[in-house]
Amino acid sequence: MNQRWLEHQLDPSEKEFFESNGYLIVDKALDAERIAQLLAVVDQVDERERSPDQVGNLLSVTDIVQEDPSIVELLDCPTTFPKVWGILGWNIYLYHSHIDVTPANSSTHQAWSVAWHQDSMRVNDEIESTPRPRLSLKIGYFLTDVSDPGRGNTLVVPGSHRHNAIDCPQDGKSSPPGAVPLCVPAGGAVLLDRRIWHSRSANTSNATRKVIWFGYSYRWMKPKDQMTVEHLYPSLDPIRRQLLGDAISANGTYDPTDEDVPLRGWLQQYAPEAASASPHGQSHSRPPAMVRGKNLGRN
Repeated sequence: MNQRWLEHQLDPSEKEFFESNGYLIVDKALDAERIAQLLAVVDQVDERERSPDQVGNLLSVTDIVQEDPSIVELLDCPTTFPKVWGILGWNIYLYHSHIDVTPANSSTHQAWSVAWHQDSMRVNDEIESTPRPRLSLKIGYFLTDVSDPGRGNTLVVPGSHRHNAIDCPQDGKSSPPGAVPLCVPAGGAVLLDRRIWHSRSANTSNATRKVIWFGYSYRWMKPKDQMTVEHLYPSLDPIRRQLLGDAISANGTYDPTDEDVPLRGWLQQYAPEAASASPHGQSHSRPPAMVRGKNLGRN
C-alpha cells in the first residue's frame, strides 16, 4: 500500500487525453534498476520458451506474473496503477499478463502482416452497443527503446476506441488513415483502452523489442489466460491479493464487501474522491436494501 500512488493519480489533462485518444504514454514509469531486473526475467523466459523454429520471430508468452517477484511488483506500480483506478475504478483485478519479444530485423525472418483489431475477441461480436463498453485496459511496460518508428512499435488509430468498425485496408501491409506508431523510450509505459484499433508492426531495427503487458479488468470478468497466481496469496498484502483475483465469495465480484476490495478502503482513507467516483460519472454507493432486493432477479 504505497503512499507514492497519491503522487501519480490520473490528472484532468491525462484523463481528457485518454478519453479522447484511447491511449496514454507515461514517461519514466520504470527506473534503470527495475528495467534491469525485468530484462533479466524476460530473457530467462525467452531462453526457456523459444523453440528452434521461433528464432528470429516474435515470441509471446502469457501467465507471466508468477515468474518473478519483480513482475509481481508491477501489479501496483506507483507511476501507473493510480491511473488504472482513475479510469476503471476500484472493483478491478489483473486478468491477463504476457511478454512480447520481437527480435531485431524480424521482418527478414517472417512475413509480417498488419492485423488491425480491437482486443477481447468475441466481446466485440456479442455485445450490442455503440460504442462497445471499455471493460478493460492494458499497460505495456517497454524495457527497450522504441522511441523511433520501425522498432516493432504498437500502431494505433487515435480516437478509434469510439468506433465499432473502421475502414482497415486488407492487404496486410497498409494502415488505416490516421494510424500512428507509439514511440516510447525504455522505461516508458503505455495505457491502452481495449477498444482502440491497433496492430503490431515489424521490427526492422538492430535492437530487440521487449515489452511486458498487464491487462486490468473488472472483477466480474473471467481471466484471459491461466493466471497461475493462487500460490502467491500468502506472501501478498490485501490489495495485491485483490489484484490477483482473491475474493471472499463468488458474489463478491458483483456486490463486493470491504474484504473483497481492500483497494476501496485504502482509497476511502487516502483519496476519498477516487473512492466515491465512478468511471461512468455515477456514485459507487450501494442502493437501499429494498431497491437491491427488487433488482436481484427473483421473479
